[in-house]
Amino acid sequence: MENPRPQLPALTPPMAPLSAPLHPPIAPIPVPPPRAPVPAAAAAAGAGDGDGDEAEYEISDDHRAARERHERAVQELLQRRRAYAMAVPTNDSAVRARLRRLGEPITLFGEREMERRDRLRALMVKLEAEGQVERLLRAQEDDQAARAGDEDEEEEQIQYPFFTEGTQELLNARVDIAQYSLPRAKARIERAKRRHEDPDEDPEAEADLVVKQAGDFVLDCSEIGDDRPLTGCSFSRDASLLATSSWSGLIKVWSMPQITKVATLKGHTERATDVAFSPVDDCLATASADKTAKLWKQDGSLLMSFDGHLDRLARLAFHPSGKYLGTASFDKTWRLWDINTGTELLLQEGHSRSVYGVNFHPDGSLAASCGLDSYARVWDLRSGRLFFTLKGHVKPVLGICFSPNGYLVATGSEDNFCRIWDLRTKEVLYSIPAHKSLVSHVKFEPQEGYYLATSSYDTKAALWSARDYKPIKSLVGHESKVTSLDISGDGQQIVTVSHDRTIKIWSCRGSTQDNAMELD
Repeated sequence: MENPRPQLPALTPPMAPLSAPLHPPIAPIPVPPPRAPVPAAAAAAGAGDGDGDEAEYEISDDHRAARERHERAVQELLQRRRAYAMAVPTNDSAVRARLRRLGEPITLFGEREMERRDRLRALMVKLEAEGQVERLLRAQEDDQAARAGDEDEEEEQIQYPFFTEGTQELLNARVDIAQYSLPRAKARIERAKRRHEDPDEDPEAEADLVVKQAGDFVLDCSEIGDDRPLTGCSFSRDASLLATSSWSGLIKVWSMPQITKVATLKGHTERATDVAFSPVDDCLATASADKTAKLWKQDGSLLMSFDGHLDRLARLAFHPSGKYLGTASFDKTWRLWDINTGTELLLQEGHSRSVYGVNFHPDGSLAASCGLDSYARVWDLRSGRLFFTLKGHVKPVLGICFSPNGYLVATGSEDNFCRIWDLRTKEVLYSIPAHKSLVSHVKFEPQEGYYLATSSYDTKAALWSARDYKPIKSLVGHESKVTSLDISGDGQQIVTVSHDRTIKIWSCRGSTQDNAMELD
């Protein structure tokens, strides 16, 4: 074996370390100060936000609590939105049934209906969040099945329309009204046919004559009627007397044509709202804000008081037979009374707001009511059914009147319009922009209905042709709101009353000559 070669000693000694750099730096490199320790929660929040600068600051406990409250509020808002988006029953019995099917108590101590419904909504949201959708669907299907079964039972039990059974007095009154109205309707139709077929009759010429006479109405007399504003007026059947009502609660009877006071009727404890003479007897009826209507003799003696309304009365009207009285009230009803016994025969509901006016068909078969709900309604007195609802006004309807021809109805409203309705077609024929303020009353000429009179709060009354409802004449003379009017039986006189406390009589000066010419 060969011996290993001996290692030779190093020829060059090792280099010593350099004492200084070969190229010293131009400026010293700054050393950053030591950082404060950062909490782990803050570091995690800073890492989650993706902003490195925020990790350098410590988040306070108040800020962290505010952020948690905000997150909880957002979650509650989302849950509330989901809850309101779910179909929750509105009927309390249905809410109880749903809670019972979900295995929850149907009510808690002191819990009200809305609180119970909110509890059901919260429960449904909770079940949906927990994934128990099948349970919710099963409860909803059970509710629908139970509801369908109840409807089937109701259909089996109720096979006739709902009605309220009336009294024997009301039945007798309906029979009496039918026996009164049918002959009158037959006579009215036969007369209209005869006038149409008879060559000697000329309704068009007669209408032109009456309209021409109406253009000659002038102020004939004016008289202070009371110390307070006047609210109603009415001619007697022969126009020999006039009655007025006032805010003072007094009803005064005047002789015509001089307007001389004959009697003062005292009995109402609040302001009087309307007055009407009987079409067949020598008596008159009054309405008042004291919730009563009263029947009087012409000499001022009280015959009867009609008590029963729950709020103040507005207008009233006699049935053409003179046996019944209709009263409209702010208790949302109008009522029919027997003037011989004072019995309340009918309490008619149907208006959603106060009833202001009532009027009867010339045959006596129908009654019309108008109210502050902007509707007027026509009722069949013989059967008690609603015949027609007059929809068209946009504000309260204050006046209503049937035409003597039997098929037209006029209404006046706070929308300043007077509308003419046809009972045959159940449609509006004319919409008259009658006044610059609300129309307080409407009245057809009582013989043939050839012209229409309206009163308004614009201090005027106006006459309109019933052929085309063009204006005939404006009755100007009052200084304040005109509240009511009436036309005499022969159509030759018009009375208006106003808040200026005056009674004004308007008459045709040329009526006598025109009538003589017509007879010739």
